[in-house]
Amino acid sequence: MSKKANYSYVGIAFIILVFGIIFIPKIINRVSNNDITRDESRSEDVSKKASDLAYIPLDGKNRTVPEFSFTDQNGNTVTNKDYLGKVYVIEFFFTTCPTICPIMNRNLVNVQNHFKDFENFGVASFTINPEIDTPEVLKAYAKSYGITNPNWHLMTGDEDAIYKLANQGFNLYTGKNDDVEGGFEHSGNFALIDKEGYIRSRRDNFGNPLLFYNGLISEEEGEDDEGIPQEITILKEDIAKLLKE
Repeated sequence: MSKKANYSYVGIAFIILVFGIIFIPKIINRVSNNDITRDESRSEDVSKKASDLAYIPLDGKNRTVPEFSFTDQNGNTVTNKDYLGKVYVIEFFFTTCPTICPIMNRNLVNVQNHFKDFENFGVASFTINPEIDTPEVLKAYAKSYGITNPNWHLMTGDEDAIYKLANQGFNLYTGKNDDVEGGFEHSGNFALIDKEGYIRSRRDNFGNPLLFYNGLISEEEGEDDEGIPQEITILKEDIAKLLKE
């Protein structure tokens, strides 16, 4: 055997020795700590997987909750970042609403109670009448409706910012109208947000996102006078899907 070949074997043996010194203790340590499994190539826990709920496209990107910062019923500043890691429902309402708001919030209390054991579920309620709806008023309102979830924030703040969030951020119509009962008009729909702040929804029969969930018909009613079915049940189903993601 030539000296050159002998040097090659010595070099290979040296590399193997170094590899063993550096990496074998690390591998043994990982095995002892149960860090290595047959499924290590999987990038996520099999119990947590993406659901079939759609993202909402906007300008080539998936639509997220716009940044916001308001004051809740406890006098605390709450922002969109406080909801990261939580699945939550968004609504726009006002405490003196004589028409649809009581229906919407009774339905949301139903949803709240259904997910009472989930610390990562919440609701974001924005008043469209901040001049009247102070934190003290919102706190009394929350108590009267049985709102107990610590992640359910009823928020007030700058009127222009709230209206921009509703009309531009979520396309949930909000406006003043002295000709209607209560003096305000607003959507009776809910928006659903995932743990990463993306707006999500189920799809229609053609594969298009449905965008929102009708909050104006209770599960007990089943459907309204026009035969439109309630969507609280499917909202619960979709919240459960997002909680598993």
